[in-house]
Amino acid sequence: MERIVVNPKIFGGKPIIQGTRISVEFILELLASEVAVDEIIQDYPHLTKEDIHACLKYAAQSCKNEIYLEIESVA
Repeated sequence: MERIVVNPKIFGGKPIIQGTRISVEFILELLASEVAVDEIIQDYPHLTKEDIHACLKYAAQSCKNEIYLEIESVA
């Protein structure tokens, strides 16, 4: 889960892809709308396939209630 982070100052603490302001929720919505991974990467070239798969892994683990993310400290 090192690619997925939580910062209370970004999107109210929603999980995002590290180094971006793109939420896990947004990526999951794109995938659920049948947008292909390659198309997401084309539209957001700073993302990688590993970032997309980290979002899926996050979603799978959240269904199990086994997610433990360290919240970034806010200066």
